[in-house]
Amino acid sequence: MNQVISLAKVREAKQARENDLRYQEQLEKMDKLELLDEMIRFQEERTASGELTEKLMVRGLVLFQLLEAQAETHELRELARSYCRHLKLELDAYHKAKEKEEAQRTSKKRC
Repeated sequence: MNQVISLAKVREAKQARENDLRYQEQLEKMDKLELLDEMIRFQEERTASGELTEKLMVRGLVLFQLLEAQAETHELRELARSYCRHLKLELDAYHKAKEKEEAQRTSKKRC
């Protein structure tokens, strides 16, 4: 089976990685209270959007991994770890669905 590479997807992935790095740098400059405020903002944005977008999932992973690493209490560490696990599963399912959709589109073009 031939692998089809979409240049638009490559550009999109590159842009997402660059945005992740900027977001991570921004988070690393925050103190613990600011990080907790960011967690609340994340939850509000997720609720307002009505769904977990790819951008939200990636940003959430960056945020909750940092929260887990800096957590001073066991409870916060477990909460952050739980969110990371959930977001990883959601992101994996999202990518698998996109791959399946792309494969179906590609196979239809061949016919």
